[in-house]
Amino acid sequence: MAVSNPAKWSAENPYLYTLGIELVDGDQVIEAISQKVGFRKVELKNFQVLVNGKPVLFKGANRHELDPDFGYVVSVERMIQDIKIMKELNINAVRTCHYPDDPRWYELCDEYGLYVVAEANIESHGMGYGERTLAKNPAFAKAHMERNISNVMTFKNHPSIIFWSLGNEAGNGPNFEAAYDWIKAYDNSRPTQYEQACNARNSDIRCPMYADYNYMERYGKNPDKPLIQCEYAHAMGNSIGGLKEYWDLIRQYPALQGGFIWDFVDQGLRDKNKEGKEIFTYGGDYGRYPASDNNFNCNGIIAPDRRYNPHAYEVRYNYQNIWATAKNLKKGQIEVYNENFFTDLSDYYLTWTLLEEGKAVANGQVDKLAVPAQGKKVVTLKGFKYPVENGKEYFLNVEFHLKEAQPLLAKDFMVAHEQFQLTEYAYPTVESIVAAEGAPVSEDVHLACLILKGGDLTVTWNRWNGWIEYIDVNDTPMMEKGHALKPNFWRAPTDNDFGANLQRRFVDWKEPGLRLKRDSFKWVKEGNNMVVTAEYELPKLEATLLMKYTLTADGQLVVNQSLKAGENKEGKPQLFRFGMQMVMPEAYSNIVYYGEGPGENYIDRNLDQTIEVYSQKVADQYFPYIRPQESGNKTGVRYWRVLDNAGKGLEFYGTEALNATSLNYLQSDLDDGWDKDQRHSGDLTPRDYTVVSIDKQQFGIGCVNSWGAWPRREYQMPYGDYEYTFMIRPVK
Repeated sequence: MAVSNPAKWSAENPYLYTLGIELVDGDQVIEAISQKVGFRKVELKNFQVLVNGKPVLFKGANRHELDPDFGYVVSVERMIQDIKIMKELNINAVRTCHYPDDPRWYELCDEYGLYVVAEANIESHGMGYGERTLAKNPAFAKAHMERNISNVMTFKNHPSIIFWSLGNEAGNGPNFEAAYDWIKAYDNSRPTQYEQACNARNSDIRCPMYADYNYMERYGKNPDKPLIQCEYAHAMGNSIGGLKEYWDLIRQYPALQGGFIWDFVDQGLRDKNKEGKEIFTYGGDYGRYPASDNNFNCNGIIAPDRRYNPHAYEVRYNYQNIWATAKNLKKGQIEVYNENFFTDLSDYYLTWTLLEEGKAVANGQVDKLAVPAQGKKVVTLKGFKYPVENGKEYFLNVEFHLKEAQPLLAKDFMVAHEQFQLTEYAYPTVESIVAAEGAPVSEDVHLACLILKGGDLTVTWNRWNGWIEYIDVNDTPMMEKGHALKPNFWRAPTDNDFGANLQRRFVDWKEPGLRLKRDSFKWVKEGNNMVVTAEYELPKLEATLLMKYTLTADGQLVVNQSLKAGENKEGKPQLFRFGMQMVMPEAYSNIVYYGEGPGENYIDRNLDQTIEVYSQKVADQYFPYIRPQESGNKTGVRYWRVLDNAGKGLEFYGTEALNATSLNYLQSDLDDGWDKDQRHSGDLTPRDYTVVSIDKQQFGIGCVNSWGAWPRREYQMPYGDYEYTFMIRPVK
């Protein structure tokens, strides 16, 4: 039968028809087959790719075929699991890097809705570029042509395939030009792309790899083709910091239409180490001549066993298709923008929750969201009442959920969310804290130590180095013996840090050689409080550090850390962090905090998180990246409590929002040192204590690439003056 006005296929609505084909001899059917087909149109207009007349955004990821247990043998069940995760993370496009996939993959992309870059199996960058490239070698002309012809002829009937890709990182030359010409002559219904031909005639798409923000903005202002990065946001280890800034540009300039994150899943294999612990193996685990540069193929949004890596949530947020912005919050009005191109929001409902000091106090629901594709509408939150100003902090959380189950996504699944701050948090002042009443702080002076007691808190300083070595609450030790409360300017380098050689560039901050100035350790009574000061030299860094501690009469310890940089800032390294660290006994295995969560987050990767009160286990704070590295940070912290099972312990809070971490590992456990070592997170043995970091700030983690790029400038920590104050008080 003829289809005069077919339903159009798109990733949002993957409508398929069943095509029946019969081979007949007279009245006899010799052979009959059926195939799922879809109707859609792909065009290039005004430096944009149009699907069914719409300039869609490609929220993509690269995907290698890999199973943690069976290697390159990937089951249909695993393929469906991968698509399910992509749908959960709002990924709508996939590149088959760097070869044709199992034919069933394309069928599943047709069925469930993913835009596909179908790539031919040509990669020869190991042979060189320029004049050495095989793309210019006549002996390899047939190979280039045959592989591209095979790719097109095999998969041409799949509506999910929006782009053909000639290959990957193989130089450019006549061999690729000939392949391009053949494809355009045979199938002019799709754009054909190739990264090495961005500036040449044989790529319809400008599809660079790892273009930075400046390149993207310059090109967005003066395009000559649609720009869709075939690889960007290198997701190696603890990464994906600064993804928002990429998508701010993509959403600003029409010719920028997205990109494909490198890559979807960590390419590690499940194994056991000598102790029988589960690990995921990589390059150097397979002999002295590894197939990859150590763990360099572990660049996934998700782990090999399909657990979300912490940065997966940042992908989810930046790729979401429904956005809420404040319109008139005092009237309970928000503006909802539907970023979908073909579907309205009739299949979704909205929930709202009012948070007071991080805890829910009211909620409601809006069932009808009549917002058309690419449309905006002001929505009034039914039942919402703007909070009366009472000195407390209020947030409004807005979430969008599915009314009914969709393929691979359950009923009520959250597809997008936003948080709005309604009132500011009332951070305490030092003046208000030291003004607290109580019995005068007592002092007990010894040759080697100074012991001060205020309220229930007893603090002991080592007089020879100036560090706090003991904090006791009613004679119960809060600090592990042998560990002091000390400044910390370092972190266990991430894969991105190693790629930029920051573990060497910043090394002076790892062990800065803090040297107590002669006669600088002093204590003095101020009212009923006691103030202890100590000043340190950092000779290598030409800086000084002033520590000021105030033990109040009501039993709180006020800690002020102030770094004064030297006048000669030229050539001085940046800091990884500015904070302090202490070690608490094993019993203090729980955290309750008010800040960004629930997951690990950093200054340049916290948009998917919401500021609420969370209760978590210390044992769950470290995420087992393929290779040990910095992990577990939380930003926007109002207070951070480290507690035993009875709810007793210490609370840390600041005069501003803090960063905080509590791990069962010392920093040295996660730090490879000068160079990467052949280690796995599964090799680690948790310590029988809790390491607590309370920081003013931590260096960003970045995502542009993992071989030299730094985080964006606004997320760096240049050499200079730093100061912050935080308080420690008992939780009884």
